[in-house]
Amino acid sequence: MTEQAAASAVDNKNTAKLGTSFTLKNGQTIKNRLFKSAMSEQLGTKAHDPKPGLAKLYGRWAEGGIGLSMTGNVMVDRGALGEPKNVVLDEKSDLTEFKNWAQAGKKNGSHIWPQLNHPGKQIPNFIVDVPVAPSAIALTRGLEKGFNKPRALTEDEILVIIQKFATAAKLSKQAGFTGVQIHGAHGYLVSQFLSPRHNQRDDQWGGSLENRMRFVLSIYHAIRKEVGEDFPIGIKLNSADFMKGGFTEEDSMQVVKTLADVGIDLIEISGGTYENPSMMGSDAKKSTIAREAYFLEYAEKVRALVDTPLVVTGGFRSSKAMQAALDTGATDFIGIARTTAVDPDFPNKLIADENHQQQLKKLTTGKPAIDKMAMLDITWYEAQLARMANGKKPKPNLSEWGVFFGTLLNAGIYAFRKRRA
Repeated sequence: MTEQAAASAVDNKNTAKLGTSFTLKNGQTIKNRLFKSAMSEQLGTKAHDPKPGLAKLYGRWAEGGIGLSMTGNVMVDRGALGEPKNVVLDEKSDLTEFKNWAQAGKKNGSHIWPQLNHPGKQIPNFIVDVPVAPSAIALTRGLEKGFNKPRALTEDEILVIIQKFATAAKLSKQAGFTGVQIHGAHGYLVSQFLSPRHNQRDDQWGGSLENRMRFVLSIYHAIRKEVGEDFPIGIKLNSADFMKGGFTEEDSMQVVKTLADVGIDLIEISGGTYENPSMMGSDAKKSTIAREAYFLEYAEKVRALVDTPLVVTGGFRSSKAMQAALDTGATDFIGIARTTAVDPDFPNKLIADENHQQQLKKLTTGKPAIDKMAMLDITWYEAQLARMANGKKPKPNLSEWGVFFGTLLNAGIYAFRKRRA
């Protein structure tokens, strides 16, 4: 790290509060340090354009005081959906509702960035018969029942997908969004290219880490060419995927350093994949739970390498823990998600009261098999998002059985196929 970067980190450690603004290197100022991390909304139309409810939902979060909202998955290829009701942004999209969505998300001085994604092989088998991936390697740990074995992408197809990310970013800027985020975590396509477990190619796109990171770097450069230097580009990146033979912490730090060197504007740190969902807090250590931050230790190591703005997401529930994380100087923003699905005013309350906290209830129908089938940790929160999208208030005591039967009625058994944020 340069002397200037080190001084900046020290200054940040001494002065940053949850309500303190932050100016990105390109000049955009985020009004506070609270960052709404992506959650799957499942609010796309049959044509995969945004439903009007997305504007209502993000407008409500903007009113609640969030500094920067990241949308849920916006897919760059309508032939590659991670979920049935995903929004897609490409040349066929009607930008009308995208513009309304962006405008609503910018209320109250907030920023809103679409999270751009391609699922690779993480497409349920009821959506596509043969998904694509860096290599023809199937998902494991029981997921092979719901996800078909992929075929390996050709080089021409890789180049097309890179351009699809760039097109989606260009259209995001045109629609009025204030930045974009590349989803490079949780086992989706960018993450698959980075992982030696899933990427066993022997061409320029696989093998060494330099080759495995070529895909994400090519996406970044293609987007930058379309949007210019002043439009922020962020990335959500795994600290590791916690799988034998997979993407390691050492790999991740080298990717972070390389992305920082080329000019990435914001890095959100997460971890895990469908096969090992660490982003959901699985197997978190007691010390990690106590400080409420799943990936803060990793961020502390990264801070010694780069001065790129960082976001740590996962586990935060209280003002005190969030402020403690900022005080370390390891992170510049605090990522929150499910807490805002239950209380959209959570950001304002955190800033106003240094003792504010919110505990999320343990979700259960009383029948563990039903809980697992219903994926309550996802569908219950999606039901809260749907309420806000319909102009209603969240319902903290919303019935788990009601969510189960409601989801079954609306989307059938497919709604409960394995999904992640």
